[in-house]
Amino acid sequence: MRYIPTTPKERDRMLEVIGVRALDDLFADVPASVRLNRVLDLRPALRDAGVIAYLGELAAANGDADRLTCFLGAGAYDHFIPPAVWQLVTRGEFLSAYTPYQAEMMQGELQAGYEYQSMICELLAMDVANASMYDGASAVAEAAVMARDLTQRDRVVISRAVHPEYRQVLATYTKPLGIQLVDVAVEDGRTTADAVRKAVNDRTAAVVLQQPNFFGAIEDVRAIADVAHDAGALLVLASADPLAFGLLAPPGACEVDIFAGEGQAIGNPLNFGGPYLGIIATRQSFVRRMPGRLVGATVDADGKRGYVLTLQTREQHIRREKSTSNICTNEALNALAASVYLSLIGKDGARRVAELSLRKTHYLKERIAAIPGYAITHKGPTFHEFVVRTPRPAAMIAKRLAAEGFLAGMPLGRFYRGMANHLLVCVTESRTKDEMDRFADALARAGGKPRSRGRAMTPSARG
Repeated sequence: MRYIPTTPKERDRMLEVIGVRALDDLFADVPASVRLNRVLDLRPALRDAGVIAYLGELAAANGDADRLTCFLGAGAYDHFIPPAVWQLVTRGEFLSAYTPYQAEMMQGELQAGYEYQSMICELLAMDVANASMYDGASAVAEAAVMARDLTQRDRVVISRAVHPEYRQVLATYTKPLGIQLVDVAVEDGRTTADAVRKAVNDRTAAVVLQQPNFFGAIEDVRAIADVAHDAGALLVLASADPLAFGLLAPPGACEVDIFAGEGQAIGNPLNFGGPYLGIIATRQSFVRRMPGRLVGATVDADGKRGYVLTLQTREQHIRREKSTSNICTNEALNALAASVYLSLIGKDGARRVAELSLRKTHYLKERIAAIPGYAITHKGPTFHEFVVRTPRPAAMIAKRLAAEGFLAGMPLGRFYRGMANHLLVCVTESRTKDEMDRFADALARAGGKPRSRGRAMTPSARG
């Protein structure tokens, strides 16, 4: 065990060696206004058993989210995950694996990355995907930087219907790079081609759109792709739930240049916010500007198939002026979960999940629309989320419903001015008719009375 000097004499000697007169000088850069100007009030040290008991007391003060029926989405989704997914993913050889720099030692992890990339390309109908990113927000930001590098332009046009947190991360990434962000307003919850056309010019590197968008609405991706391409810009398509493409036209069929999204919905539990799974995919011609790492298949000297890292464009591996990003790792375990999930449900399963989510969402929309004082805000088509106008502040409604056992949705006043009385509600295939009916009744008690018990659901939508 290393000896750590603790006596005043030893401390003063250390300060002398590093050229500092007093311990406070080490914190000179911290403003005095934010420093703690008193002795830190700590409890006496506890033995191990006491620490465990104390932490248990703290944990008991938390609410039990597992007891709440989830109608909250906004970028994180409560899809059903077959138990086999994490039984396989948490096997020791995957759980303890490290970065696969030595191909001869890491064939299992490299193959898992290759299979993940292949499935993502098939789901999105894109040419190439990398071995994953940090999360959806940083993937969108990396895609914007990638578009800047490809076009040598410095403006990014982004719809206000893209997830607000994605836009916040994008602003953080791009400000020091001199990239100008231009917001595009939405009409009836959707982004219009005319609004995008007015925002683009000959400096626009990319148009960033989300499908389905943050309000749950279905965007006309092809129309906006045409507008972007006519201006010489690229189309970056974000998505918080790629399972939507089990039903919707995939990005590759809509002239999307770069896809950047969140893969939590694909086999990863909610986990109170992470770790999550960033996805980025693009055209073959753009692959050398893709951030992160790419796994490829090859053959060895004996002609046997093997897997290697074929593209690593981060600063650690190549000259800085030729690198694409400082992304230093990925989310390999979460990507493996996505691969196992997709392999278990297959093509038909992905479509089935999307269909059930859509049907159940429309059932709940009808139920809520029948409650006096409530209204569905946007008229256009939606996937598994929709916006409800509430008779009272949405945050108040959500708090009341939490007391009745529901995660009611996302109060939009948190992100948008003038939307304090708007609630973003989500329905996935995991919700049952009984849960939806009880949720509608709870909404009625919080702000109005229900007109009816609701129509019967078809057996295929009941779940």
